[in-house]
Amino acid sequence: MGEKQVKLIPYTIQQVVEHANETPEGVRLVQAPDIWEESNHGDGIVVAVIDTGIDTNHPDLKDRIIGGRNFTTDFQGNPDLFEDNNGHGTHVSGTIAASLNQQGVAGVAPKAKIVGLKALTGEGAGNYDWIITAINYAVDWRGPQNERVRVICMSLGGPSDVPEMHQAIQHAVQQNISVVVAAGNEGDGEEDTFEYAYPGAYNEVISVGAVSKDFKLAPFTNTHNEIDLVAPGVEVMSTYPDNKYANLSGTSMAAPHIAGALALIINVSENEFDRTLSEAEVYAQLIKRTVPLGFRKSSEGNGFLRLNLVEKLSEFIMIEKGTSTIN
Repeated sequence: MGEKQVKLIPYTIQQVVEHANETPEGVRLVQAPDIWEESNHGDGIVVAVIDTGIDTNHPDLKDRIIGGRNFTTDFQGNPDLFEDNNGHGTHVSGTIAASLNQQGVAGVAPKAKIVGLKALTGEGAGNYDWIITAINYAVDWRGPQNERVRVICMSLGGPSDVPEMHQAIQHAVQQNISVVVAAGNEGDGEEDTFEYAYPGAYNEVISVGAVSKDFKLAPFTNTHNEIDLVAPGVEVMSTYPDNKYANLSGTSMAAPHIAGALALIINVSENEFDRTLSEAEVYAQLIKRTVPLGFRKSSEGNGFLRLNLVEKLSEFIMIEKGTSTIN
């Protein structure tokens, strides 16, 4: 497997800035702030980000990091140095969990914790072996209070269906870890032609496509029959190395919105049900919070993530007003 490589899903850098002070539009569009209080901002949930590393000194991220490891040959292969020498992993991590600290940006789940697993080099490429080892590491990882990873986020892909990677993902899901993956950016703007990248095309992963802020399909987003849902992926503002912020576009930017949302959903749902939910139950709670946009299922899956169920309920009550559906 060593000769084949998995790469970062391509992305474009719109702008890099020194300062930001905002809840990014994508975080607002998925309605994360509406359920921050109810979900305790994702506190206690650990998300493993398998990517290019993470800027451990970034003011919006340093309090979020609970662990990390380097699986690449970067930094002389030192396993304890998982800094981000690319930018991508830091950006993804900020969308998931950037701190709510009155400066910079806020992530979808601003009190969730991140395990930064560097399985891609500064050039944005990695061996399948590194990815597989990182997935298995995330499954086995335990925190200082015996915390476990509940969500894995991977904004990476390759053309090869590697059985060992598929098996590692299946094992993670069996251990009740939700595996969120960017669908890929080989899209040609045509809804009826399918583009596959792995692991995004596996049934077991939560495959995330990208839409713009006005809910149009991003022309680059992969379409295929394993897309689960869509999230903001065009001009997404998040953290960037050297204490900066950047606007990036790609399905890479859509996936972390879902990874962060799962941290919020797990807290809300497990509080309501008063027990730990299985991966399948967490997935059901996620899909319950989607709204169809009118594209093909192969483009949008179940639709766009909207976390505020109360708003959906009030719309339902208005539709049903004056009639009883319960006999």
